[in-house]
Amino acid sequence: MIPFWLSIGCLSLVQGALVALPKAATAPLLDRLRSRWWALALPLPIAIVVGAIALEETSADFLTYLALVACPPLAALALAAIVRGARAPLALLVLPLFAVAWAWKGELSGHTAALVISALACVSLGWLLVCVVPGRWVKLGIYAMAAIDAYLVLSNLLQEPNATLNAAAPAAGLPKLQLAHFGDALMGFGDLFVAATLGALLAYDRRLQLAGALLAAAIGVSFDFLFFALDTLPATVPIALTLAALELGGRSRATSG
Repeated sequence: MIPFWLSIGCLSLVQGALVALPKAATAPLLDRLRSRWWALALPLPIAIVVGAIALEETSADFLTYLALVACPPLAALALAAIVRGARAPLALLVLPLFAVAWAWKGELSGHTAALVISALACVSLGWLLVCVVPGRWVKLGIYAMAAIDAYLVLSNLLQEPNATLNAAAPAAGLPKLQLAHFGDALMGFGDLFVAATLGALLAYDRRLQLAGALLAAAIGVSFDFLFFALDTLPATVPIALTLAALELGGRSRATSG
């Protein structure tokens, strides 16, 4: 396995890549579902998952099977229609990825394949969310998600439920898709989801989206240096900081103009 510092750095780069991947979020068929309340899909799951696992540890088993069933088709959707350069035949790539993730579950190749499936599933989820939520509310959802995540980490309320969820595994050695596992580092599914959501939010302007991707990667890798002092960090925070920096930069340019 590769060392922790390199493993976590790669996961932060994956977050940056997820910002760059989605196409512009437009789906006329979903217009009638548009509501600001869907923005709760960003912050609420963290609190719900932590609470559910704290009350009943078997909730973690349900979540790992939910991810196992839901992530492959969502990843196929991303490859077929949502990521830039998507083509319907690309959806078939999920099959060999799943096979590698299962056959080499405990090795770096297996980690990588499972990570790709989970990350692509997050692209679909983030894109769908942005299709049905007004942009202002998506931004508030990202900030709220980061705030709740940071509070749970700093108050030590996240670590134990998170460890339980990370340890949960489906039967028959099937891959764990409810988290991002690469080398010696772990990152939550929500950390990938929030990055993909930001990417879908910015996708209307390709230059802004790429700037957001580079900024997210840079902030994320810089944030990782805190691991020299802390064991657990809220990886949603670099994404919220990226959004804040882009908003402040946009206001600054508007003022100077």
